[in-house]
Amino acid sequence: MDTALQPAVVEADLGFSRPAEVIKDDGSRGLRRAVTRPVDQDFSSQFEYRRCQIRDLCGAGHPQPGLRSMGFETIDLRDREGLQSLLCDVKVAGEISDAQSRQLRRHLQGGVFRLSRGRCLKMLHVAPEGLVMRRGGPNGLKVDPHRSMTEMNHHDVALAIHGDQDVRGTPLRQIMRGFAPSMFNHRTPDGSNRWSPLTLVNLWIPLQQITRPLALMDRRTLNARKHQLRYALPTDTFLDRREDMRLNDIWAFLHDDEQRWYFHSHMNHQQAYVFDTLGEPHGSFTLPGENVAEHYYQLLLQLREQLAKGAALPIAMAKPPPLAETTAPLRKAIDSMASLVAHAPNDKSEQSTIDVWQARAGEAMDSVVRKSLEMRVVAMVLPDLWPFNRRS
Repeated sequence: MDTALQPAVVEADLGFSRPAEVIKDDGSRGLRRAVTRPVDQDFSSQFEYRRCQIRDLCGAGHPQPGLRSMGFETIDLRDREGLQSLLCDVKVAGEISDAQSRQLRRHLQGGVFRLSRGRCLKMLHVAPEGLVMRRGGPNGLKVDPHRSMTEMNHHDVALAIHGDQDVRGTPLRQIMRGFAPSMFNHRTPDGSNRWSPLTLVNLWIPLQQITRPLALMDRRTLNARKHQLRYALPTDTFLDRREDMRLNDIWAFLHDDEQRWYFHSHMNHQQAYVFDTLGEPHGSFTLPGENVAEHYYQLLLQLREQLAKGAALPIAMAKPPPLAETTAPLRKAIDSMASLVAHAPNDKSEQSTIDVWQARAGEAMDSVVRKSLEMRVVAMVLPDLWPFNRRS
């Protein structure tokens, strides 16, 4: 496969609320609400997949994202050596510890990061609640099927298109005693605050995202009154909250053909997304070709297990599915796995040969597991001028 080929747009399914599951939201000036469903209910019974064009920001000709205009953009983390070392450790471990979460907040809190359009972002407070690590295998494969979700770890990728917080809802209403709409910069279907420099953002760090990348909408293409819905998310399974904060007020969305979606196929932990927590629509999706990555992942898993047991090889190998046009990183990862399958040792091979192959196969399998960190940050958008952009 020619890894030089890189499509500017991929077609993939995004998960939206079902129009039949929309009800009137009483007392909210004509807004609507998506019906609340249990967190563990099957996705297909709550949401619907719609085929969308998702534009790759690493290609030419796309607009430069802007936090205030499109609702999201990227910031550079490369020169933060201590932070990069920590992120590498978390990536290898596949989970984040309490001590590492405290280190992560210390690295970020007080930091100043350059934005586009002559602005910078000063991070004032990284919230301890809402710091989450997600892991997801290719094509929806569960890589940790027997591990229970905790407050920070073993979260699957978010399938539904959503916005993370309603500025007028729980828990902001209780935490800030109703003052959140007047303090935070936001734009919602029933009001806006565009003058405040204070903002609530999600910081989303892709430790690796060859598969299951994050899609973000250019919110200028969103008809909020028609397609943005209030939604009460149950938090019992992963947060310990008092009764009046058990349901977290977020946003759900209906699909519309006018909406424009973006992702970045070559992004890793040297960059991060910052996006508006108070309404920016986002969610993960499955790239074309992930079914092929899953096929080779499963083959390598079987081969590794049989070699570890000293069983005879080869195993029965089904023909892989045809590979659709996809991103260069995913094609490269699939090539690597296919080569390892084709050149697998057998039970007669030298143990050193088996050990080397086992290590390489494990690395290749891990490379197609999406790992990401996300957290909520109270920040200020300031002019990119001294002393506002002075790093602490």
